[in-house]
Amino acid sequence: QVHLVESGGGYVETGDSLKLACAASVRTFSSYAVAWFRQPPGKEREYVAGFSRTGGYTYYADSVKGRFTISRNNAEGMVYLQMNNLLPEDTAVYFCAASRTVILSQLRSPGSYAYWGQGTQVTVSS
Repeated sequence: QVHLVESGGGYVETGDSLKLACAASVRTFSSYAVAWFRQPPGKEREYVAGFSRTGGYTYYADSVKGRFTISRNNAEGMVYLQMNNLLPEDTAVYFCAASRTVILSQLRSPGSYAYWGQGTQVTVSS
């Protein structure tokens, strides 16, 4: 069982930056694929960014490319999402997710991840 806890959300203005953090309660964190998803109000949960299980691949949703950067510290069991130039459409609850079994072709699918955090709210005013 993996316990994930997100932090770092908040209320910001358009163009501001935020850095989200996800802490994992597992020693072998390097063997997990990890990802950030978000769920805007009234919409489906969507993929934002993530690492493959080996860490060799990093993926970003088109809507955040060039603005968001995902990073991880396996030794500390942490995953981060640096979000720059935030836009009102980035408003959502952001979730951290992890999986030991997800394959590359399914990295963007929420159903591929067994472990989820409780989410952290990000609100961007216009």
